[in-house]
Amino acid sequence: MAVAHTMNRLDTLTSWHSDWTGLKVAVLGLGVTGFAAADTLAELGADVLVVAADTNTERAQLIPVIGARLVQADADEIPTELIDLRPDVMVVSPGYHPDHTLLEWAMANDVPVWGDIELAWRLRDKVGAPAAWILVTGTNGKTTTVQMTASILAAAGHRVAPCGNIGIPVLDAIRDPQGWDVLVVELSSYQLHYLPTSGPGALVPWASVCLNIADDHIDWHGSAEAYRAAKATVYANTITACVYNKADNATREMVEEADVQDGARAIGFGLGVPGPSDFGIVDGILVDRAFLPERFNEALELTTLDDLAAAGLSAAHIVSNILAASALARSFGATPAQIRLALDTFRLDAHRIEVVSVVRDIRWIDDSKATNPHAADASLRAFDSVVWLVGGLLKGVDIDDLVASHVSRLRAAVIIGVDRVALREAFARHAPELPVIEIDTDVFDNVMPAAVDAAGSFARAGDVVLLAPAAASMDQFASYGERGTRFAQAVHEYLARCDG
Repeated sequence: MAVAHTMNRLDTLTSWHSDWTGLKVAVLGLGVTGFAAADTLAELGADVLVVAADTNTERAQLIPVIGARLVQADADEIPTELIDLRPDVMVVSPGYHPDHTLLEWAMANDVPVWGDIELAWRLRDKVGAPAAWILVTGTNGKTTTVQMTASILAAAGHRVAPCGNIGIPVLDAIRDPQGWDVLVVELSSYQLHYLPTSGPGALVPWASVCLNIADDHIDWHGSAEAYRAAKATVYANTITACVYNKADNATREMVEEADVQDGARAIGFGLGVPGPSDFGIVDGILVDRAFLPERFNEALELTTLDDLAAAGLSAAHIVSNILAASALARSFGATPAQIRLALDTFRLDAHRIEVVSVVRDIRWIDDSKATNPHAADASLRAFDSVVWLVGGLLKGVDIDDLVASHVSRLRAAVIIGVDRVALREAFARHAPELPVIEIDTDVFDNVMPAAVDAAGSFARAGDVVLLAPAAASMDQFASYGERGTRFAQAVHEYLARCDG
């Protein structure tokens, strides 16, 4: 009976202005997302207990200041404070694996589990009329597409916030006192896993896209099927436009299988000639054949490949992101002129096919953000002759196909990271004559200098030395950003020694 009473109360909590007072909430995790959840719920008057593995942080010191409580818990521990709280709901940070001890405890005790995205959706009306939400997911290209979409909508005069997995918690965005017209929300597969598709906490997005799908995070989800199912959640209940990748049948199937609002349209994007209701390319011109009355006979010009090349945006996977972002922005009323205006000044983030240096006709390129094989594949395809720096944490994915498909463009390979065996075997199998060097060092500061020295010994005029690791970075670096920064530092030091 108590469980039913709790569920009935939770069903009523669909607004910032609902009565959250005294709701007993356990928040798992004290990263950016966990702190935002605790801070929000404490502001609403809930009884908040934060459970975290590491309580020796600056955020931990702020927990009593915001009016919440904090308890440290190891991986297999159920703290007494959590049991005594008897929480009405548990809010989980995205990184918590579904079979984590604390989540299994919640399931065994009939405690509902929300993610931060569901909580933010329920609270989205704090500042006036709720903003429209545009959702972006995919194995690769999410952040770039979110940033592009937001840039276009800003050029169209909208108050827009890029948020979510991009680094700004949605809970922070919905509490911003200025309010927004639209949120462009990057969603990871972890966040989507915890997101309901029906009921009071289900999102109803204005538009949505899954950019692509390839095996990733299999160790977290347990299978490729579970990973795909999580990504497919992005399309549920979409109001206006379900944008999908014409080159990736899985994304089209996701749209076909999704339960959407009446009137929602399927909008395809691709690098070929578009059909009606698609975005694509005709004679080097990016065009919209979806959002115009005469789409069966006409197309609207958005920009050209030449203009994108001049802005450093001509790599095929970046062009795909631009088409997807344009489709999302057009669904919200942006004009072709506003798209061109935004793209004229848009620049990619650091560590995304970023040119570090060009010396003696050798380009040194940092694509440290290529943290899985799908992203590395797109990066490699942009160049003809590559000395490839590859490796790190492979996260349970198969590297074999990636190596096999790019042998013809490789001059040499330099393997870094802890998961070197699979790479070593793949190169031996598919490119036995290719020069391959493993950087076998446990000394953090030596990894990139040694890798860059090795790469430089192979590189010739016309080559690209490409850091596209196809793997996560946390084995040897704090983040993909630090990995890229270390690479750039090592490149500059190497080139300085060469000139000396």
